[in-house]
Amino acid sequence: MEKLKDIKLCVFDAYGTLFDINSVTKQYCEELGDIAEPFSNLWRSKQLEYSWLRSLMNRYEDFWCVTEASLDYALDYFNIKNEFFKINLLKAYENINCYEEVPTTLSKLNERGLLTAILSNASPSMLHMAIKNSKIDCHIDSCLSVDNLKIYKPHPTVYSLISEKYDLNKNEILFVSSNSWDVAGAKSFGFNVSWINRFNNKKEVLPFECDIELKSLMDLPNIL
Repeated sequence: MEKLKDIKLCVFDAYGTLFDINSVTKQYCEELGDIAEPFSNLWRSKQLEYSWLRSLMNRYEDFWCVTEASLDYALDYFNIKNEFFKINLLKAYENINCYEEVPTTLSKLNERGLLTAILSNASPSMLHMAIKNSKIDCHIDSCLSVDNLKIYKPHPTVYSLISEKYDLNKNEILFVSSNSWDVAGAKSFGFNVSWINRFNNKKEVLPFECDIELKSLMDLPNIL
C-alpha cells in the first residue's frame, strides 16, 4: 500500500468521517419504514446544500440551525407531521455515534506520536456532544469549527484554520474525509488528502483528487 511520508498531523472531518450520520435515523427505522434510507439521504443532502447556499449568500447560521432546517424540509417532503418525532430525531443527532473503528484508529495514531485534530462545519456545541458521546475526547488534540469564521467548507479560509493553529508545512498535514466535496476543498488548499470511500462512491469530476483512497479508517495507520 502506498505510504505518505513526513506526516505530523492528521485532521479529520467530523460528520460522515468520524461520526455515522445514518446512525441517527437507524434508531427510527420502524417509524420510518421503507423511507428510512431516502429520508436520511435527503436530510443530509439538504443539510449540505443549505450550508453552501448560506456561504454563497453571506447569510451564516450555525450548523445546528441548518441541521434543523434541513430536517424540516425532509419531514415536509415525506409529509410527516409529528413535532414529537422531530424532537426525537434532533435529540438523536445530539447523541450521534462514531464509526466502530474510530477509537482504535485514533489510538494507533496517538501511539505513533501523531497529532490529531477535527475541522468541521459543525458548531462547537455539536462537536463537543459528538466527541463526548463517542468517548474519543482523549484522542483528539484540538477541535476547530467554522463557527469562528461564519462560513462553511469548502471555502479555503476554513482550511487555513489548521495552518494558523499548527506551525507545520502543508506537506506535514494529512486531511481525512469521507466527503468527496471536502476532499476537493482540502486538496485545492494544498493539503495531503485521504478519501475514506466507505460506500464505493464515484469520484467527483473535479481537478482536485485525493492522494490516497481508503475503504475504512482502519487502513489509515498503514499509510503513515
